Amino acid sequence: MYYQLPNGKTVYLTVEEYLELSDLDIQYLVSIDYGESVLNPFYGSCVDKQETTKVYDFDFVASTDEDALNIPSDEQPFDDIIDLSEDLDL
Repeated sequence: MYYQLPNGKTVYLTVEEYLELSDLDIQYLVSIDYGESVLNPFYGSCVDKQETTKVYDFDFVASTDEDALNIPSDEQPFDDIIDLSEDLDL
């Protein structure tokens, strides 16, 4: 997470580091002029990233459904829902 120091500089801290941060630590970071001056309010957010790739795992089978895990490899998983052998007269 990004934390803004009293002098306006921004530093990156983990949650554990933030929880252990004391007033003396903040004073030390300000005294050595540590951090970056960030003018963009969306710095480091997903708004800056131009990634549009989505990954779908169609081979995933939930491990809690025992019936789904015991399907033979030659049988389709949705054959009982969609019966393609029937002729439908519309």
